[in-house]
Amino acid sequence: MSKDAVLNAMKKAGKPLKAGEIAELSGLDKKEVEKLMNELKKEEKIASPKRCYWEPKA
Repeated sequence: MSKDAVLNAMKKAGKPLKAGEIAELSGLDKKEVEKLMNELKKEEKIASPKRCYWEPKA
């Protein structure tokens, strides 16, 4: 399970997603996705254009 899977799911979607949608697309557990997203937020690799939605930073 990796942050890459989360980022790839976001990039494939081409639009901001919620954690649950990312979990479905990546095949990961939602709790795992949320944990990975917290790490990605700290690394400033993802951004939130609106509440509860996330996308990879360009």
